[in-house]
Amino acid sequence: MHDFLFKNGELCCENVKISDIARKAGTPFYLYSHKTLSDHFLKIQRAFAPLNPIICFAMKSNGNLNVIKSLVDLGAGIDIVSIGELGKALLAGADPRKIVFASVGKTEEEIAFAIETGILLFNVESEPELAEINRIAAKMNRKVQAALRINPDVPAPTHEYTNTGSLKKKFGIDLRTTRQIFKGQSKYSHVKINGVHIHIGSQITSGAPFVGAIKKVVAFIDSLRAEGIRIEYLDIGGGLGIIYKDENPQTAQAYADKVVPILEKTGLKIIMEPGRFIVGNAGIFVTKVLYIKDNGVKKFVIVDGGMNDLIRPTLYDAYHEIVPVVQTRTGRQKCDVVGPICESGDFFAHDRLLPKVGRNDLLAVMSAGAYGYVMSSNYNVRPRVPEVMVKGNKFKIVKERETFKDLMRGEKIVAW
Repeated sequence: MHDFLFKNGELCCENVKISDIARKAGTPFYLYSHKTLSDHFLKIQRAFAPLNPIICFAMKSNGNLNVIKSLVDLGAGIDIVSIGELGKALLAGADPRKIVFASVGKTEEEIAFAIETGILLFNVESEPELAEINRIAAKMNRKVQAALRINPDVPAPTHEYTNTGSLKKKFGIDLRTTRQIFKGQSKYSHVKINGVHIHIGSQITSGAPFVGAIKKVVAFIDSLRAEGIRIEYLDIGGGLGIIYKDENPQTAQAYADKVVPILEKTGLKIIMEPGRFIVGNAGIFVTKVLYIKDNGVKKFVIVDGGMNDLIRPTLYDAYHEIVPVVQTRTGRQKCDVVGPICESGDFFAHDRLLPKVGRNDLLAVMSAGAYGYVMSSNYNVRPRVPEVMVKGNKFKIVKERETFKDLMRGEKIVAW
């Protein structure tokens, strides 16, 4: 569910007309609903209340400072994957003891800053990384907590690029090596290895892969306990899917009904890392029609947004619903919706049957709140677009559109 609804033939975000926002912000832009964002977080919080988990929002899905602040105010922790994300989380007021740090390639600078900050724990992806964390912690005379990210080798029904639970992927540690690390943890004098972490992929709409992975890991933890190894934390990751087209994803409550009984029996402190589920349908991308082109073979609706702004259709062949912001025209047409970038891969839709549109009409690309702005770039020397948030009947530009001066910062012509 979301709060982008038509009222009298015009798409609104909560109680604000999107056309009014476009007049002030210009196009293209990203738009977020504070109410949808909050409602989705609270659904997870209520569904998993029996476990009282630490719900760490996966910032990689949306790094806008106001999105993060809105969730932190509701009690969220943060799942980070870089020093930049850690800096943003702290700016938004996140409690360091609710921050977990993933990533297969943590640098010395990142590890040291995270230790200095006092984060809850590192989600460790390899033996060499664990050794590096131990070395840096020893150098800083600190002891830190770590969870080992297990790769359960469980197939997940999702895009190949977002499937992370297979041993053919770069993520996590196999079960045999994980056991060896736990049994030999005395050699890591400055790391308390007291957690297990799993994350099998993203945009998974069925509960079965999660249940399978969690059961496999719980059985593994039980075997470790039988050998006298103490575990305190179980981080079950994220990956809950949303509706883009005709998916039928499980609700937060349906997911909780399946896994809470399994997790309750462990007695462990549970950590969760939802991202897309919270923010995916809380945001849209708004773009303007520049031209209608008909070459006799195809019709093209050419818009001012491009693959540098929203790359998911190009990268994943992802489907996003596209709707006119104002419903005034009659009739429908099959067309490609494409942008101005000099790539044939610059498209938002192929052979899509859409209501007829004309020059200067606004189009809303729906379900763009996750992996939208965060994956945008300056390709073709294009400034990144503004981000706007609506709360009730008010809206604010929460990140300004980049200028040419922004694009040139740090770049200069040198005199050889």
